[in-house]
Amino acid sequence: MDFNRYSQLIKPIKIGKHVGNACYLHVSALDAIEDELHKFIKLIANALKIQEEQWNIIKLHKQQFKLSYLLYPDFDDDAYPALQHSITVDLEHKTRKDADYSETENVPILHRKELFITPDHPHYDEFVAITEEGEAAGLYENSRIIGFKKSWERLIRQHGYELVDNRLFRASAVINSEHKDDANIDRHKTAIQRHALSAPMKALAKHNYLNGDYTVFDYGCGLGDDLRELEAHGIDAAGWDPTHRPEVDRFPCDLVNLGFVINVIEDREERIEALHLAYELADKLLVVAAMIAGEAHIEKFRAYKDGIITTLNTFQKYYSQSELQTFIENTLDENAIAVGPGIFFVFKDKLEEQLFLSERQKRHHHWKQLTTRPIGDQEKFELLYAENEPLFQEFWHTCLLLGRIPANDEFEQSGIIRKLCGSHNKVFNQLNMLFEDNEFELAQRYRQEDLLVYFALSQFEKRKPYTQLPESLQRDIKIFFGNYNSAQEQAKALLFSISNPELIEEASLKAQQQLPASELSENHSLTFHKDFIELLPSLLRAYVGCAIQLYGELDAIQLVKVHFHSGKVSFMGYENFDDSPLPLLKERIKVKLGQQSVDFFDYIDEYNDQPLYFKSRYITEDYPNYKKQCSFDKKIALFLPPQARYGIRLENLKQILNNNGVEIKGFRFYNKKPGNNI
Repeated sequence: MDFNRYSQLIKPIKIGKHVGNACYLHVSALDAIEDELHKFIKLIANALKIQEEQWNIIKLHKQQFKLSYLLYPDFDDDAYPALQHSITVDLEHKTRKDADYSETENVPILHRKELFITPDHPHYDEFVAITEEGEAAGLYENSRIIGFKKSWERLIRQHGYELVDNRLFRASAVINSEHKDDANIDRHKTAIQRHALSAPMKALAKHNYLNGDYTVFDYGCGLGDDLRELEAHGIDAAGWDPTHRPEVDRFPCDLVNLGFVINVIEDREERIEALHLAYELADKLLVVAAMIAGEAHIEKFRAYKDGIITTLNTFQKYYSQSELQTFIENTLDENAIAVGPGIFFVFKDKLEEQLFLSERQKRHHHWKQLTTRPIGDQEKFELLYAENEPLFQEFWHTCLLLGRIPANDEFEQSGIIRKLCGSHNKVFNQLNMLFEDNEFELAQRYRQEDLLVYFALSQFEKRKPYTQLPESLQRDIKIFFGNYNSAQEQAKALLFSISNPELIEEASLKAQQQLPASELSENHSLTFHKDFIELLPSLLRAYVGCAIQLYGELDAIQLVKVHFHSGKVSFMGYENFDDSPLPLLKERIKVKLGQQSVDFFDYIDEYNDQPLYFKSRYITEDYPNYKKQCSFDKKIALFLPPQARYGIRLENLKQILNNNGVEIKGFRFYNKKPGNNI
């Protein structure tokens, strides 16, 4: 084999970890590449007497005629395995170079192990979970500093974590390992610094609460790493911690963070007290965060009181999403709004709560580029427009976003607009005539629907009616509903209608005709991508919106299923949804609106091989690999009996394909005989 042929065989490889000019594959994945290349790798190893126990990772150099045989002896067991030995074979110059790392202190290590293997590997889902932990902790933000053991361990400590039993634990929850007496839990928090915001602080930032307009108090701040980051951004922040900052006074602030504190307190009454004290300090908003886990994870540890004890004598009270919400609401007698798994906002300022919920339901419009054309005798305005086009386009975009003419305080450059044209109304009328693609009527309808859904969801959360609303909402109500009572009555009617299965089914049938992509299961459910939620009829937006308020943000979710008759909404998250033709189900969340409960089902252990069939039904042409997916779906339908297309496991699918003498590589189908693709 020469270098040209070698390059041709490497180029189409989609599996493996591709870094720079190299592709890394675990030995178990070699059956998934071209048989010619597989045999060549084994041939070179045999020729140089490189034994099977001397390597388990092959590095394919893309721009050089080289192979590197790497040994990571703890690949299966270690979360971030270390390199012990490497053998690099230069096929062009006929040389071999061996390197031993067994005595090296700062040894190279691996990350994202799931990329080195194929999805049918027995440890695939476990490796995916390890990677997701690191991503959630912010460890992969700078990939150039994570390649060696010492720098990786330092990065873990800097982000406030420790490796416990090969998994990431928050440093604030890791107890000093010298204390092993179960009856005397030591809550001393390890003194580890973190250089990235914690998850609850990131939630505040995501919703624009860390813009400098609010004061922040971190209740249980540890060494104050969040505080330093906030102060670096000019935010007025303070914090208290019983171990590291006991001398600091606890005083009221706009925002209070009680992040991952209650889950490390083994006494329930003390948890309740901490929650009350933190809420008393919040003038506007309390954010509460705690660890979320399922029974399968909890069962790995020793039980202690209502929590567990880890191997490091760490106490953890793991919650389910609904259990944590119930605990917060029962303790504070206030509504807890889910903003993510294990993270809830509790508003003391009810006006701020209304603003938050209103903004949460506001659609983000992507309007087309505006074009102009000469109209009658409007030369004067056209001249003004030509000279101030960015200003007028920004004003028009604001009109479209609000669905109405903005008030003076709702447009930052209002003074300039009024100086040029006299008033907002005059500018609007001119622009409404000037723009050829007039979308204002559509924008009005969208905004009215947004507000109706917002008021309906407010009533779903059983919030009390408020006599005062923000001025912007007051204007919206006057324009779109006439008065507040009318808005509430329409919202109540919308909310009540979501309990009517016939209306849900009718709206779903209508949505199925309107959505760019969706799958209808007759008399049962409608499934669609989360990107299309904003395109749903108001009834379904309210229906799904209620479920989202119970669960939280849909960051890790791709598909939404509306059940017609059971009062349920399901959220499904898939591994590698965009790039895989058969993405595997990673988690399913079933929200029961009638009981207002949330059930979590993970597919890491017992159900680790449930693919999504016919993905093309849920995506549009602008999604990655859309054409390939359509072709793939047509071909796979040839091998699946109609009654078995839904729910069939990956293992069974492989058996069906094997019986037909076919195998799948990426989006392609191949006969078992090399070179005969279908």
